[in-house]
Amino acid sequence: MGRKSLKEVRQKETVEAFYQVAKKEGLENASLAKVAKEMGVNTSLVLHYFGSKNELIYGLIDFIMKRYKSLYSIKDDVNTGDSHLEQVLNNLFSREWNEVVEDGVFYGCFTLAFKDEKIKAAFKELHENLRSLLVQAIEDAKKNGEVDVEDSAEAADLIYILVEGAYYYLSLYEQNEAYYKKQEKYKQAAWNILKMNKQ
Repeated sequence: MGRKSLKEVRQKETVEAFYQVAKKEGLENASLAKVAKEMGVNTSLVLHYFGSKNELIYGLIDFIMKRYKSLYSIKDDVNTGDSHLEQVLNNLFSREWNEVVEDGVFYGCFTLAFKDEKIKAAFKELHENLRSLLVQAIEDAKKNGEVDVEDSAEAADLIYILVEGAYYYLSLYEQNEAYYKKQEKYKQAAWNILKMNKQ
């Protein structure tokens, strides 16, 4: 694999700075000038790599997808005996998953999907990519006799609906004992979809 170009490095740095500004001030208040200030550069440099705030938002959605994908890059845990699928589901229903991307930034981007077809398409691609990773994990588990499900894609879709609904709902609550009990209950429901009981 070759070295990343200066453009790729600068674009990555700019998107990360945009994410930090959006976390602090809200996506609606994030501007190219504020991103430049966060980076300690002139606004013209940000404009050189991203011609508009919308272009930065497209980059941010890709950034979000890569952060979520990182929770799939795991191997069987020799210490716990957990398989790849078990670890994936543990990640999906975990504090780590919930904190990979700050809720305000994620939902701020998502609301723009109702106004901008390109952002809507980017969000659809994000969700389809994440579902395809779960489909592959389920397929691998089927081959190992770990789960018993006919349609891996349908199971992955239902599990993601459960995940997304759970975090939308749980984002309204403090992370206390009741929160984690609900989280575990939703994870068990995901295992039930896969027809394998995990306690």
